[in-house]
Amino acid sequence: MRTIRTAAAVTTAAAALALLSAPTAGAAGTAGQGRLGSCAAGQLCLWPKAGFHGTRSTSELADIGIEDCVALPAGSSASSLVNRTGRPVTTYQSATCAETGEFNTYPSGTWVPESPYVVRAYKVWEH
Repeated sequence: MRTIRTAAAVTTAAAALALLSAPTAGAAGTAGQGRLGSCAAGQLCLWPKAGFHGTRSTSELADIGIEDCVALPAGSSASSLVNRTGRPVTTYQSATCAETGEFNTYPSGTWVPESPYVVRAYKVWEH
């Protein structure tokens, strides 16, 4: 009986560890780079359509100023994103990073298959 309890405890602990070490997902999906949008370490990847569809645009952490408002090119926006910058990223509905519109901050390792608003700008933060 003791062996069965120990095996069950080990199995439960392994399952909990697997859940804790998995990348986080955005509001409407599950995480996993193989199933979701492809994005390399050190990058912020944006797609114009939900579900990581359309032509992906990427920004390298080396090319982004910390706490600078980065507006997407005029006439473009994003509906899904992956943050693998190693830093938190805030996305904004406003092209000027104004907090009067919608905005959310996503930790590194976040896959967001469908943003709750159209993303027009972002900021990368210090840890």
